[in-house]
Amino acid sequence: MSKISKFFKGGGSAASKGRGGPSPQEALARLRETEEMLSKKQEYLETRIERELAIARQHGTKNKRAALQALKRKKRYEKQLNQIDGTLSTIEFQREALENSHTNTEVLKNMGYAAQAMKKVHENMDLNKIDDLMQDITEQQDVAQEISDAISSRAAFGDEFDE
Repeated sequence: MSKISKFFKGGGSAASKGRGGPSPQEALARLRETEEMLSKKQEYLETRIERELAIARQHGTKNKRAALQALKRKKRYEKQLNQIDGTLSTIEFQREALENSHTNTEVLKNMGYAAQAMKKVHENMDLNKIDDLMQDITEQQDVAQEISDAISSRAAFGDEFDE
C-alpha cells in the first residue's frame, strides 16, 4: 500500500485498528509531536522573515526590485506563520479537550469502582439491626448520663428536711 493511500485511509498501527481507534495516550502523543513539529517550523519561518527583512534593508534604494522581492517573500512567510499559529491553537485546544475527557473518564471509572465497593460493604448491613443498635446506644447513653448526674449532684447529708 502506498504512503498516500495509507494517509487517506488512516493507515495507523494494527493495534489502533483492532480497538476501534487510538487510545487517549496515543492521540495525546501524536498531538504533542505535531505541536513540536509546528513549533520548529515557526522558528524556521521567523528566521526566514528576519533574513528577508535584512535582505530588503541591504538592497534598500540601490536595488528596489530585489528589496521588493524580499519583502514579498517576507509577507508570504508571515502568512504561513499566522496559519501555523492558528493550527497550533486548534491543536492545543484539542489536546486540552482530550486530556480533560480522559481525566473525566478516569474519574467516572473510579467513582463506579467506589460505588461497587460501598455496595459490597453495605450487603451485610440490615437497617433494622442498625436501628436497634442505635436505640441500644441511646439507652446506654441515657443510663450513663443518669449515673453521671447522680454522682455529680451535691450530697445533702442531712441538709434536706423531710416535712
